[in-house]
Amino acid sequence: MITSKALIPELEFSTSRSSGPGGQNINKVNSKVMLRWNIRKSTAIKEEQKEILFKKLAAYITTGGDLLLISQESRSQLENKENALLKLDALIKRAFTKPLKRKATKPTKSSSAKRVDHKKRHAEKKQWRRKLE
Repeated sequence: MITSKALIPELEFSTSRSSGPGGQNINKVNSKVMLRWNIRKSTAIKEEQKEILFKKLAAYITTGGDLLLISQESRSQLENKENALLKLDALIKRAFTKPLKRKATKPTKSSSAKRVDHKKRHAEKKQWRRKLE
């Protein structure tokens, strides 16, 4: 997991009642976990990293600078907390990975031949549809 030990104290967890199936368990247990991390006030990451996170994770960040993640897949609060940490880890990893540059390739001889052949057959088909004068 990417989530470092310096980041863990900055994370806030809150719980509430989860929605969805679960019978009477839902009415009694707070199993939904909301993870909140204020990126602006964070001391675990550098300013350049904060800017990258604000750009790439804008959909998850509030106007106050809090990154919000919700997990309610499991009936267990502990599993949902772990799942929220895994989600945060995946988001941070995805935000900091640089996209690979595309390598330009030449078309193969056979693909060029197929393209030309297809163009010829298509033109011939169109020619047959013309009116004869």
